[in-house]
Amino acid sequence: MRGISAWMTLWVAWVGTAAAATEDLGNGFLHHGVATPVSNHRGIVATVDGQGRNVVLVWLFDHRGGYALLLIDAETGKSEEYPMPFPPGGDCPYASILSSGNKFYTHFNSHFCEFDPVKRAFTFHHKTVPQMAMGMTEDDDGRIWLVSYPQSGVASFDPTTREFKDYGHVHTENWNQYQRHVAADDAGWIYFAVGSTASHLLAFDPASGKASPMIPQSERLPGVAGEVVRDLNGKVYGTPGGTDNWYELYRGQARKIGPRPNIQPKPIITASQSLFHREFPDGRRIVSCDLGERVLIVEDPKSGQKRRLSFDYHSEGAHVLGLAVAPDETICGGTAFPMRFFSYNPRTDRWVNRASYGQWNTVVRQADRFFVGGYTQGFLLEWDPAREWVATVKDDPACNPRFLTSCSPDIYRPHALLALSDGSQVILAGTPGYGYTGGGLLFWDRKQSKPTLLKHTDLIPQHSTMSMVALPGGKLLAGTTTGAGTGGERKAELAELYVLDLASRKIEWHEPVLPGVQTYADLHVTTDGRVYGVADYNRFFVFDPATRKVIHEQTAPGEWGRTCTAQAPRTFVAGPKGDVYVLFTKGIVGVQPDTFELVMVAESPVPINAGGDYLDGRIYFASGSHVYSYRLPAPTGPQRPQ
Repeated sequence: MRGISAWMTLWVAWVGTAAAATEDLGNGFLHHGVATPVSNHRGIVATVDGQGRNVVLVWLFDHRGGYALLLIDAETGKSEEYPMPFPPGGDCPYASILSSGNKFYTHFNSHFCEFDPVKRAFTFHHKTVPQMAMGMTEDDDGRIWLVSYPQSGVASFDPTTREFKDYGHVHTENWNQYQRHVAADDAGWIYFAVGSTASHLLAFDPASGKASPMIPQSERLPGVAGEVVRDLNGKVYGTPGGTDNWYELYRGQARKIGPRPNIQPKPIITASQSLFHREFPDGRRIVSCDLGERVLIVEDPKSGQKRRLSFDYHSEGAHVLGLAVAPDETICGGTAFPMRFFSYNPRTDRWVNRASYGQWNTVVRQADRFFVGGYTQGFLLEWDPAREWVATVKDDPACNPRFLTSCSPDIYRPHALLALSDGSQVILAGTPGYGYTGGGLLFWDRKQSKPTLLKHTDLIPQHSTMSMVALPGGKLLAGTTTGAGTGGERKAELAELYVLDLASRKIEWHEPVLPGVQTYADLHVTTDGRVYGVADYNRFFVFDPATRKVIHEQTAPGEWGRTCTAQAPRTFVAGPKGDVYVLFTKGIVGVQPDTFELVMVAESPVPINAGGDYLDGRIYFASGSHVYSYRLPAPTGPQRPQ
């Protein structure tokens, strides 16, 4: 009910400002509301219902996952919401298909489902092996096929007989596979392309339930997903990548044909989560379906007339990715999906919400500026809150936030952003592009407005930098992750800490200081020069940069859960007098400066997902789509000097 109330009072923040009506939860905690009170679509199709009326079907997605199907009457704007027949579990559609029989299908959270717009109901669902379809198709007999992430699960559904077959995982790799393209030939064989670590083409035989490779190992390409397309001639054509490396695929056999042929694709209404089928059977079409403004525009191409219809739906809001105090002393950050900017002013209890350039993974303040590291492409933005907001355009320096640079594929998904206290540089780090292993490091020189990008081979090969702090003497201490880019292959055995000289930009020292660790999730420099760190989201440690040794380590109590696990977690929050706090799922934990003991300061009434900053006596954090804060108690005991 709290989420519904926040949505009702905040939805107008889509286009401007709105009052938050902060709620006191007791024990020092305040609930400030939903940062972005709208949902994102994961597939839109135009079709007809049982009375022949034009309707729009929309898969709805908010911080809970794919929670419902929205049906909008394209004549009146009246909308109906149908909850998913299985728990979304935080997952959502990555592929869907509107069949020739006018049924809408998707598959996620290990469940396949059918929605019938004629009956206006979900009419079938079935559990499968994990996890979500990346590609779907329809064969010539009307059967629906899917191939799923992460290990190529294959399943089929016959709408006539109602028979569902789960063939299980048919192709394994030591990395998570993406199967964006699926096609069936007229003999009933299924073909799919795999990416992204190494592209592949495979044929699946429904009779045997086995998958076979269609290309030699030598033709598999890194960072590519490949493609398969069904032709009207009954055959399938595919490539593992490249314009001159195409195959004819038929009856489980592959014939190399060289350049891309003149393909006439068989019309099948399917795509990834970006599916947007605009044409109704009577020729009218969807111009736009805006979940933010809750407006549907339908056009009649014959007359040129457009109808603007208002509709409504319920949303619990988009994921908050993280937040920080901006130079104007507001709480700012980004959400996904949709990708939005938010600003909350604690003094006026008001919100601002705007469309953002990409996904604001990580944010940081440097004096009078606010910097953003974003997904995709590993971009860097600079925002001046004192100036008017001008929506970001990549090549327009007059915009505010201003686009500075991007780092793809060396940094694609940022995880750390460090602003040096002298104002000279901003440093961005993260994991690489899809299918790649090893992330780079970007140095943005503010005086010269010049980027310098190091590759993982210039740092520690096959590692990505996950956390960073500045040390005295012009040094950088950073922690790595062995995790690869999305869909990539983990190649390093242990994560490491390293020290880099900022002048030469060369690593002076690196070591896997803790056994078994795969990710140094966050670091924080204390006022006495020591460094607090979190490894694998549950191991707290203290590192002495002078001796380059770990001087304390402990595993947090299991009942606290993990430390916050956003893509750029902001786990540590510094208080007003050198005190340091750690954000765990269960609550806010303080660090005793002399003994390094972890003490639960306050159990949170909601799970803490993302951090985190301090302003005017309060620690601000995020839980799902909501922003909360906690008033710190008056300091007791000895404190480190500032």
